[in-house]
Amino acid sequence: MTLLELDRVEVTVGAPAHGGHCVARHEGMVLFVRHALPGERVIAEVTEVHRGYVRADAVEIIEASPDRVPAPCPWSGPNACGGCDLQHASTSAQLEWKASVVRELLARFAQVDQAVRVEQLPSTVGADGQPDAGWRTRVRYTVDAEGRPGLRKHRSHEVVPIERCMIAYPGIRSLPVLNRTWSADAVETVAPSTEPAFVVTDPARPIVEHAAGHEFTLSAGGFWQVHPYAAQTLADAVIEQLAPKAGETVWDLYGGAGLFAAAVADHVGVTGQVALVESAPDGVAAARQNLAKLPVRIVESTVERALVPPRGRAGRSSARLRGPVDLVVLDPPRTGAGKQVVTAIAASGARAVSYVACDPAALARDVATFQGLGWHLAQLRAFDCFPFTHHVECVALLLPARS
Repeated sequence: MTLLELDRVEVTVGAPAHGGHCVARHEGMVLFVRHALPGERVIAEVTEVHRGYVRADAVEIIEASPDRVPAPCPWSGPNACGGCDLQHASTSAQLEWKASVVRELLARFAQVDQAVRVEQLPSTVGADGQPDAGWRTRVRYTVDAEGRPGLRKHRSHEVVPIERCMIAYPGIRSLPVLNRTWSADAVETVAPSTEPAFVVTDPARPIVEHAAGHEFTLSAGGFWQVHPYAAQTLADAVIEQLAPKAGETVWDLYGGAGLFAAAVADHVGVTGQVALVESAPDGVAAARQNLAKLPVRIVESTVERALVPPRGRAGRSSARLRGPVDLVVLDPPRTGAGKQVVTAIAASGARAVSYVACDPAALARDVATFQGLGWHLAQLRAFDCFPFTHHVECVALLLPARS
């Protein structure tokens, strides 16, 4: 049977897959169905047709899972805001969804049978002192053709005007953004840990964040973890896995504003050496300011160039970072580190690598590469840094065979 856009079919959905959907099948066709839960019988409406599979939304629930709950946001659901794809799942079901996806990806790409438990972060507290669902300290509202701010539909440029974003930090929700029209294409908001939330009119405006016992100055448009407890949680996990000792040498790759470099520098002390590698100019500038009083060397370079540069005329490598090194913090972008970087790290002499991953599929592929080079996955921790969405943050400990 050939399915077309807007066709509706009745299916029983299976396990969740990476990307916020469950897998179903109908007459030989694979469907990736959003807004469903494993085991449910639903009416799925096709939203996209591709060769060999279609994307669809569950627009009617025939047999509901016991884990299904009413979505707390009125703008969540099929053909609505695409930001939160798990609002229809109970909290325990959201955590198990993410854990099962991480387990499946590690099994598929790295042939690793890994137990995974997704840990919750502390709840945000509202102005009334009660727990609040608003964890997102940076929100970008898109403006439609009529000047109304909102959020985009899933895999679309279409804007859904909203009156309130449930996951926006309480201070951001109180800003006069959604109750007026705008002439700009988008409205950026931020809620730093050291000052009230504000609308970003100048992305270069400095803000200050606190984590790991340090103060970090960065631009309002620069990268920082969006959950208010994520930076501290991830830094603690890295330090616990690596257990850095005084005098050790550490590489912080894709180091950004310096969160992990600062944390490990406190442990290796003045007798140790820390090198942070970052290519983004705003990240480099922030790291130089934030780490000026710590024994950290800033290397402005891509990680690939810092570790594996072209060979010179004499055939000798001129890598900006040379081993041996004791420890590596690896925090790559969503695409992962890749074979070239992993191979260089595996040959560096490091006794341990702590890999911070925002994409479990990229992590699984890189774990497979490490394994092919004689390393193994010794520990994996997963954190719910993005409640109500399918996203999950992982911190993986990789050790060489000699360990």
